[in-house]
Amino acid sequence: MNINYVHTFERPENAVDRGNLKVNVIDRRTKRPVMNARVEISYTGRPDSIIEELVTDDSGLTPTIALPAPPVEYSMEPQDSQPYSEYNVKITASGYVDMLISGSEIFSGESSTQQASLGGQTESDAASDVVVIPANTLFGTYPPKIPENEIQPVNTSGEIVLSKVVVPETVVVHDGVPADPTASDYYVRYSDYIKNVASSEIYSTWPVETIKANVLAIMSFTLNRVYTEFYRNKGYEFTITSSTAFDHKWIYGRNIFTSISDIVDDIFNQYLSRPNVKQPILTQYCDGKRVSCPDWMSQWGSKYLGDQNYSAIDILKYYYGDSMYINTAEEISGIPASWPGYNLDIGSSGQKVRQLQEQLNLIGEFYNAIPPVEPDGIYGEQTAEAVRKFQKIFDMPQTGVVDFATWYQISGKYVALSGIAELNP
Repeated sequence: MNINYVHTFERPENAVDRGNLKVNVIDRRTKRPVMNARVEISYTGRPDSIIEELVTDDSGLTPTIALPAPPVEYSMEPQDSQPYSEYNVKITASGYVDMLISGSEIFSGESSTQQASLGGQTESDAASDVVVIPANTLFGTYPPKIPENEIQPVNTSGEIVLSKVVVPETVVVHDGVPADPTASDYYVRYSDYIKNVASSEIYSTWPVETIKANVLAIMSFTLNRVYTEFYRNKGYEFTITSSTAFDHKWIYGRNIFTSISDIVDDIFNQYLSRPNVKQPILTQYCDGKRVSCPDWMSQWGSKYLGDQNYSAIDILKYYYGDSMYINTAEEISGIPASWPGYNLDIGSSGQKVRQLQEQLNLIGEFYNAIPPVEPDGIYGEQTAEAVRKFQKIFDMPQTGVVDFATWYQISGKYVALSGIAELNP
């Protein structure tokens, strides 16, 4: 595989800490896990010096490995020292085009998952697929956000603008500035989009409440774009862009940090509101160091408030005013049945349990590690074990209990895979 490597960051002499990485390999077309894929890990600056060789299991997952990372202190203050290490992840599997992901980021004490979607050799003339992950926006240089009003004008005809706030099943991301016709458009599951942006724009080492505040700002901004059909009303066929000048930094193929992923799963149906304003607020922000934005949230400032034990909503009110509050979307698009409002666990029973069991069985047709369950509407140990296997595969706490986050992860995966199952009976 011959490419020109963009990244040259080698293992620094002070990379004395460790962060965790696992790789999840799936078939790009069928979305099935790829078993026995060979995964080689190397430093970005030394691509020919392999430091780990791994093989995926029947769920397409490698073992979790610990890799050198700079001291955690590097991510706690703005500085010239890069706060994360970068690694190459090379994947080869029989029948697939080789893939190289360059720049997978490792922070001290943090876990992340690097997903790789392999294309079949019969589907492409390319000798290899190459993904290069650029710097986090707090460390790299990106255009600052062009200011907009936090409440956007809407088309009042009712033909385009939604009558209520709905979490979309997917968003269409234009990977460039709006007017660039050469930029690719990607269909991305909404919660995966939010996880990607948060992993690209803040540090996963920050306080939990700081991460929540930033995730809420990202979600509210995104749902404003969805609610107002901002770009479609301008004649474009996408929901949002990856340009920091216009929207947020979304990075194709980047690794996702577990601490961020868990928070998004818990609150993905929330957004920010003001009294008597129907639409989600267009919550804009800046880093607060290289770029100043007095009327918006400062990302570094939100970190310092989190250090002082401010809650997420108090951080947001500090920057956006006391009238800001957290709201909940009225609908989650594409989900066949809503969460029952309470956890499902050993002893639970009824239609919701039966729906859960049926969804797990279909997902298990793709992921054989999930054992089949009898769809009898009774939550027994067999169902709990299937849930634990699901949670392990999709990087969630392995409790065997179906809480809000697990319910919607299962439902979302069921919706995504059921259409594929119909096309490939």
